Amino acid sequence: MTKKKDLSPQLKAECEAAKKLFTQKKNALGLTQAKVAEAADISPAGVAMYLNGTNPLNAKFAVVLSRLLQEPVERFSPRIAAELAQMQAVQVKSSGSTVSTAAEKVLEMLRKHGGKSLDATAQDKIAKAVADSLSDASAQAVPPSQAQIKVAPGHGDISIPQYDIRAAMGHGQVPAEYSEVIRNVIIREDVLREKGVTYTSAQALSIITGWGQSMEGTINDKDPVIVDRGVTDYQGEGVYVLSWHGDLLIKRLQRKDEDHMWLISDNPKNKDLQARTDDLTIHAKVLLVWNARKL
Repeated sequence: MTKKKDLSPQLKAECEAAKKLFTQKKNALGLTQAKVAEAADISPAGVAMYLNGTNPLNAKFAVVLSRLLQEPVERFSPRIAAELAQMQAVQVKSSGSTVSTAAEKVLEMLRKHGGKSLDATAQDKIAKAVADSLSDASAQAVPPSQAQIKVAPGHGDISIPQYDIRAAMGHGQVPAEYSEVIRNVIIREDVLREKGVTYTSAQALSIITGWGQSMEGTINDKDPVIVDRGVTDYQGEGVYVLSWHGDLLIKRLQRKDEDHMWLISDNPKNKDLQARTDDLTIHAKVLLVWNARKL
């Protein structure tokens, strides 16, 4: 288990400034960490990790906190405020060629990460949505922290957001928040049905990236996997995204007895682990590995 590295004095000071401002204004504004978590689309524990200086502030959280506290980002993070200003300036100067390049990059990512599962129409929709979104943002000078890529799924399509969780498949990592949507992938619902994938709801589906070798053979290093965040308890043997003693893991779970579970690594080189059921927090169930292999 790796110990989380302490933040630098500057990053720590930003967290302290944000916490101080939150403490000063929360009663007057009727704010709680739970309300901030809901607005930022992260867990209350994720908010605490920001305010207590465990995780460094990022642009997404800073913008949400600024809006809720009715204070400029500069009040607690001049660094992020400068980054946002720079990003806005770059976006305003974006030309048509930049928009075209962005759309091409999205198509390139789709091809790299399983684009063969999407038909040409779906890929064209994504590219057009990216181009339209960037054009609108440039014309209206909307800060990147607030601009959203609007990808409207067609009939029979499901839009699955990808989250930058870095779920560890090795010794584990300190859990990250669930807020950083980096792109949407459109997939035909028929594709999931044909593969026998069932899920609690389309809104609960997300794509995360696994890291490490302990699940090699089933999930390889940096494989995108589709997960169902609607599953938050043990529903029989399967592969789950879970927290255990502060680490975020992707492991195969199997019940040992009433009070214990086996955390199984599909890679035979790794030992299986025994854990108390009460020490485990299940965040999602892994439904499908989206392998992209170079031929």
